[in-house]
Amino acid sequence: MFNVEMYKGTRQENYDLVTKQLQALLHGEKNQIANLSNTASLLNQFLDRINWVGFYLMDENNELVLGPFQGLPACVRIPLGKGVCGTSAKNMETIRVEDVHQFPGHIACDAASNSEIVIPLIKDGRLLGVLDIDSPEKNRFDELDQEQLEGIATILVEHL
Repeated sequence: MFNVEMYKGTRQENYDLVTKQLQALLHGEKNQIANLSNTASLLNQFLDRINWVGFYLMDENNELVLGPFQGLPACVRIPLGKGVCGTSAKNMETIRVEDVHQFPGHIACDAASNSEIVIPLIKDGRLLGVLDIDSPEKNRFDELDQEQLEGIATILVEHL
């Protein structure tokens, strides 16, 4: 869902508009940090009922390291297979968690987070990192969010 002050359309129409805005922001820019930063900022501005959005990027030690984000300070390093982000990265698949407190091995960076969606960023079969979005509400993310955020991740990866 999006901030109602900004968008009055359906959820799908709002996602369509954000996707177009993202494409315009990324057009012609190849700098990874700039593109990740603008994507985190755009998603933070338009998604409602979230408390953190950002990226964890693979480093040379095969570990996820904190990248550009919007929200409270976060965990800096996450091993593959640990927590929601590490599990998503290891399996190279999106994970949507209704209640993070029920997720085995959940890493609590922000005690206010109750649900989460993590989308892997994959380019040419190689994992670049993950897009991580947290919400203080349980069961915040649904199939539409997953589908649209995966599409946003695909667009972003083209510019990384």
